[in-house]
Amino acid sequence: MRLSHDEEENNLSLSKFESMLKTNKVFFFDSEEFEDIILHYMDTGRMNLAKKALKLALDQHPKSTGLKLVQVELLVFEDKLDIAEKLLNDLYAIEPHNEEIYIQRANIFSKRDQHDKAIASLETALEYTDDYADVYSMIGMEYLFMDNLEKAKSYFIKCLDEDIEDYSALYNVVYCFDFLDQNNEAIAYLESFIDKNPYCEVAWHQLGRQFYAVKNYEKSVWAFDYATLIDENFLGAYLEKAKGLEKLKRYQEAIDCYNITMELDDATSFALLRVGKCYERLGNIEQALKYYHKTVHEDPLLDKGWIAITDFYIRQKNYQKALYYVNKAIGIDGDNSLYWKRFAVINQSLDNYEEAELGYRKSFENGDINLDTFILWANMLQVLGEYETAIEILLQSLDLFPNEYEIEYRLAGLYYLVGDTKKGKFHLVNGLQLNFKNHSIIEDYFPSVWNKKTIQNLIAKHKI
Repeated sequence: MRLSHDEEENNLSLSKFESMLKTNKVFFFDSEEFEDIILHYMDTGRMNLAKKALKLALDQHPKSTGLKLVQVELLVFEDKLDIAEKLLNDLYAIEPHNEEIYIQRANIFSKRDQHDKAIASLETALEYTDDYADVYSMIGMEYLFMDNLEKAKSYFIKCLDEDIEDYSALYNVVYCFDFLDQNNEAIAYLESFIDKNPYCEVAWHQLGRQFYAVKNYEKSVWAFDYATLIDENFLGAYLEKAKGLEKLKRYQEAIDCYNITMELDDATSFALLRVGKCYERLGNIEQALKYYHKTVHEDPLLDKGWIAITDFYIRQKNYQKALYYVNKAIGIDGDNSLYWKRFAVINQSLDNYEEAELGYRKSFENGDINLDTFILWANMLQVLGEYETAIEILLQSLDLFPNEYEIEYRLAGLYYLVGDTKKGKFHLVNGLQLNFKNHSIIEDYFPSVWNKKTIQNLIAKHKI
């Protein structure tokens, strides 16, 4: 790729400056050359070189306003705001119409969290600048700092009206739309932007993301297609396109897309995992398992990879292998309630009731308050003969799920099992009134209670 004339000049200046440092010879640079050299070192984080260049620059051009403004920028970067402000005031007295003075003053206000003052200073800069896009973008950022997303969005749009190729402003506009949950408005804006700049792969990519967010997966894939046609190495667009194809159940096409990402860059555990899922949905069990194992080989600490293998074996009803892999996932993320729930279900399928009870308990302790968790946990405690603990769990669940017949019937059965007929009758009546049809829960889970004549009479009384 050919360098522009300005880039070639800048590279020559940098080479000349670095040669001077190595040889201790003093070369002459004009003030603009020095500005470019200093700003280059600041942009690349080489602050010591930036300071050396600034010192030499001011020695050669002690009256240069441009260099003094670069000095202000360096001082602001180092949080020496009071010194920077004093220098700016001196410069203002000399050049009150220099927009850079107002821009640097805005940077000082921004660093002090005085964003309103920063915006006022930038609005003054607009009166003197030729580079409206840059100033509009800076105002947009100040509004972002103030969490005024609507105002920020309007200024980033103004920036793009001035400079349609400012992609950082485009990303910021879309960020504002996303934050404000304005997906449809974002789509309308991006479509109008693309009308003006049809070969902007970033805009097509962002349009695809917005269509995906509103669940229009066909249009999402269409937009990502354009992004990849414009830039055939656009890794992110291929990934997002693959996700859209999965939603459309076009699994082989999704696999092809994920494979392209792996050709463009090293295989990621995410892509390998998704390919495995796609193969499983296509019924290609052998390939699915192969890619799941590739996933955990690529990233042994990716718990989602181990869980994918766990779920694979659960679906195959190979619970012994599923138990091995769920333990791997729990070893990585022992605070995940969903992993403990799987651990419980697998152990229950293997008749390991104590381990199953532990799994449901751990799932609850890590935030799982779903009704079925309470029910299954109580079932395991009942199998283990821990009726009182099961009652405690179900009473606790009633606070979260009042008037839930599944809980009432189970409480009734358990109270009868521990000989508390009064409470047993109370909860049985509750269950019958809430949902008579499902009184078979007593028959299924508490056959000894079901066979009691008093129970049958009570049920008969509530029969509609």
